[in-house]
Amino acid sequence: MSSLSSAQIKKYNAEGFIAPIDVFSAQEADEIKKEIEFIEKKWPNELEGIGRNYIHLISPKFDKVCHNPKILDAVESIVGKNILVCGTTLFIKNPNEKGFVSFHQDAKYIGLEPHNWVTAWVALTDSNEKNGCMKMWTGTHKNEIKHHNQKFDENNLLTRGQTIENVPINETTPVILKAGQMSLHHPAIIHGSGLNKSKERRIGFVIQSYIGTNVDQVLGKMYVQLARGEDLFNYHEKANRPIQLMDKKDIILRKKANEELSKIFYLGSNKKGKY
Repeated sequence: MSSLSSAQIKKYNAEGFIAPIDVFSAQEADEIKKEIEFIEKKWPNELEGIGRNYIHLISPKFDKVCHNPKILDAVESIVGKNILVCGTTLFIKNPNEKGFVSFHQDAKYIGLEPHNWVTAWVALTDSNEKNGCMKMWTGTHKNEIKHHNQKFDENNLLTRGQTIENVPINETTPVILKAGQMSLHHPAIIHGSGLNKSKERRIGFVIQSYIGTNVDQVLGKMYVQLARGEDLFNYHEKANRPIQLMDKKDIILRKKANEELSKIFYLGSNKKGKY
């Protein structure tokens, strides 16, 4: 078992995140990254826009990441033994592009209640201050969900460009990860990330999120997989685990899952972004 230690759990509860957690070797992380490159080459545009979501439903390799025992042991320490994989997103920042993530709280638009869930951010490349790593405003998960402006900035990697204003950057903590390491963060912590000013891609595979089976989707419908334990609630649609890359049935399921996710993210908005 590679559960979080009592000191790590205490730190997570106090600060709203924990990092770094070792999961994969640098070589294993590189192999996972090559899956992205293979898909991009063979199926151009497949992972762009809304296609950045739910890669684990079409790729056995990414599905395996989601069900990795080291990750699940750490997650179990936070949400309990009954765990669902709820969704995944690729956050790719290419060099010389202006992509950023404004400061926000995951819980604002995602509709998962109660907040017995955690987001795992798995680094497939090194993630540091030069290439636009996440920055956490420590302890803000203890406060209420804040007002977010909807900016729809062209270069914002968030759906609506949802932004919490006046975040004191000097009070935020950079989450520095080596390829193969991950962080875990609370649904309500305020976080964001800046530009990639390096010459390499910065790639994060984000399981957003691992949810306890007692967590409902109050805004719409989501497709989940049982990762551990049992689901006595059955709040969500169940998705099969993929057996081969880009299987036709899996592609259809992923399209449905993305359509439902889009309805949730843009509920009440009269405008849509590219994600």
